[in-house]
Amino acid sequence: MAYIIALNPLIIGTAADKNFNLISGAPKFLDAAHTQVDGAAVGASIAMVAAATALIAGIMTILMGVVGRFPLGIASGLGLNALVAFTLAPMMTWPQAMGLVVWEGVIIAVLVLTGFRTAVFKAVPKPLRTAISVGIGLFIAFVGLVNAGIVRPGSGTPVQLGINGSLLGWPILVFFIGILILITLHVLKVKGAMLISILSATVIAVIVEAVTHIGPQIPGGENAAGWSLNTPALGAFSLPDLGLLGRVDMFGAFLVDGKFAIGHFLALVVLVFSLLLADFFDTMGTIVAVGSEGDLLDEDGLPPHTTEILLVDSLGAAAGGLGSVSSTTAYVESTAGVGEGARTGLASVITGAAFLLAVFLAPLVNMVPFEAASPVLVFVGFLMISQVVDVDWNKPEIGIPAFLTIILMPFTYSITVGIGAGFLAYVFIRLIKGEARSIHPLMYVVAGLFVVYFLQGALLQLVGA
Repeated sequence: MAYIIALNPLIIGTAADKNFNLISGAPKFLDAAHTQVDGAAVGASIAMVAAATALIAGIMTILMGVVGRFPLGIASGLGLNALVAFTLAPMMTWPQAMGLVVWEGVIIAVLVLTGFRTAVFKAVPKPLRTAISVGIGLFIAFVGLVNAGIVRPGSGTPVQLGINGSLLGWPILVFFIGILILITLHVLKVKGAMLISILSATVIAVIVEAVTHIGPQIPGGENAAGWSLNTPALGAFSLPDLGLLGRVDMFGAFLVDGKFAIGHFLALVVLVFSLLLADFFDTMGTIVAVGSEGDLLDEDGLPPHTTEILLVDSLGAAAGGLGSVSSTTAYVESTAGVGEGARTGLASVITGAAFLLAVFLAPLVNMVPFEAASPVLVFVGFLMISQVVDVDWNKPEIGIPAFLTIILMPFTYSITVGIGAGFLAYVFIRLIKGEARSIHPLMYVVAGLFVVYFLQGALLQLVGA
């Protein structure tokens, strides 16, 4: 799981909010044209997110061991962080986005305590839940390819391969070395393959930069073959900065210029719901997967202490918002520990303690360039897309919604758009087939909310806002 300490900052710590500020509060752009990136600000933001990511993961994983009594690790979720960085943050400030993450965690906790979480889980057809996971995988892979410079804006086309259709530069080579190392280790079933890949590619990148002095890419097209984010180099060690903790605005996101607007509020409800869907569907699947690996499930296919496990997971989502590291969730990598014999919460306590120790290594994340970490994002996409075989593509009422969910996430750079399109297509096809009664009432409610979400611009124009 340790790879998330390097990956979460590269997603959360490099995206700007609506005011072009990084999560650290430092401005990402220097001029009015928003073309010059402040490298020092980005570096500070990355280090701060890394420290907070390790801290929150450590606390919540230990809590899972003590309260949930289950060998399950918790940390910032890949996919969830992308939703926060690329969908929520551009619409509001970072503290406001994290406030919505806290609300998501609170809502899930209420759903757990009332037993409603299981009802919502059953309301959404399994193929749609699968499509959400697959779509997020493709989205994450696309983010990795863009961050590494493998895919770039094209001249005459929306995107293109590398620089003018060619793969040029040492950083690109570092990316391919990293992904070859990762594939090799995975095929040979070496444990910790993703973390080893990041560390190995980073060492190579540091050596390459020390010899060639490539330097960073410069906005505007200069030094296009340079490093896309961090310039890998050995630096002085510093103590971790935990200044992101508690930077949360719980109510600001719901207001427009200090006033309440119903259209804006409904749009935010849909966004929170999208985050909630992506979070707890993934968690339910992970819990079952970990329990199956260790033969820890009961006759109903659920682990012992299910309520406690789900409650800690939901509190972890809220803790992720309070720590400014996005929603945290259960990690399927926990199956590695179960495969080695972990059967109780003690394994989670040890894992959490290791995360707490890693807080002091967080400043070293600034050595990791995008090109060294992005292979893992691409590989995670491969792992998540493997579930696509669980969709029955011969049934249009299943295949078409799943298809729209999967393709629109990367194509629109929005996880919410993919989920919404899939839900609306599912309800529409069921209705025209005369199967209205087969649709769960909750699906009608969700579909209605997504209609408002997609039409919010037109609705605001209609009311003169």
